[in-house]
Amino acid sequence: MSDRTARRATERPPTLALWLNEATALVGLGAYAATLPWWRLAPRGDGHPVLVVPGLMQSDRSTLPLRAFLKNRGYDVHAWALGMNTGRPRLVDDHLLPRLRQLHARSGRPVSIVGWSMGGLFARELAKRAPEVVRQVITLGSPFTGDAKASNAWRLYQWMSGQRAGDPAIAQRFAGPLPVPTSAIYSRIDGIVAWRCCINDTETPAPALAAPAENIEVRSTHLGLGHHPAVLWALADRLAQAEGTWAPFEPPAGLRWMYPPRKTAPNTHKTKETHHDPGPTSRPLRPRGPGHWRLARPGAADGRGAG
Repeated sequence: MSDRTARRATERPPTLALWLNEATALVGLGAYAATLPWWRLAPRGDGHPVLVVPGLMQSDRSTLPLRAFLKNRGYDVHAWALGMNTGRPRLVDDHLLPRLRQLHARSGRPVSIVGWSMGGLFARELAKRAPEVVRQVITLGSPFTGDAKASNAWRLYQWMSGQRAGDPAIAQRFAGPLPVPTSAIYSRIDGIVAWRCCINDTETPAPALAAPAENIEVRSTHLGLGHHPAVLWALADRLAQAEGTWAPFEPPAGLRWMYPPRKTAPNTHKTKETHHDPGPTSRPLRPRGPGHWRLARPGAADGRGAG
């Protein structure tokens, strides 16, 4: 059985046990508050704008801890300011795209977009639509590929958005490689969406105009991704990279315990995690037309932690 066949065969909604485990996300909020002083050691940013988009049926209230953390790290953080995320596709054209361009015009700098769950799908669509104003995309448990019904929330999505889960036209908006660097943060114990639907495809060679992409595994519930310590550190690390450079995520030695070790079992998920690996240090990205980037000297994949 090929890796791709095995992946499709396991694209099923998370089990009832994992779904019930989502209740423990509230415990994580206590850990977030208790460790706030320690997180001041996380990498600081350069002040560029960061747009944070919440998940389905969530509002900016759900991203308060995440945005507070990023603001503390020195970023110009912006909530999406649209109330509850209903998943309706017109939100991108009517609100998000104009807001993204406004943030770029106001700062004169490309905007990083952090999207949680459904918010990550919108973040990917924005990067496809306006790559010239997007610095990078970071998704948190966002099911942008695979079976749309490999989720415990697909019926809710249909009800709120008025769209049919699995509609090929809708899936095309979110899937495929992006023209800007992207990091997909995911968890195998996600109780809402199948984790295999939340990772970048590294089996198929990326098109020439595709930018670097990676997968970062954490141990978190879906509802806890917005305040989990491993997620916050990875966010700070990814956003702190100098504009126009990119290197795969590698946690410091003292924090490797927070990230699952590499998986090498066959027919599960490739260890290759990035489309391009620039090596242990950041190297400049070269533009290939407006908003399109590639690594200056692509090399072998680093094989870290995608599982």
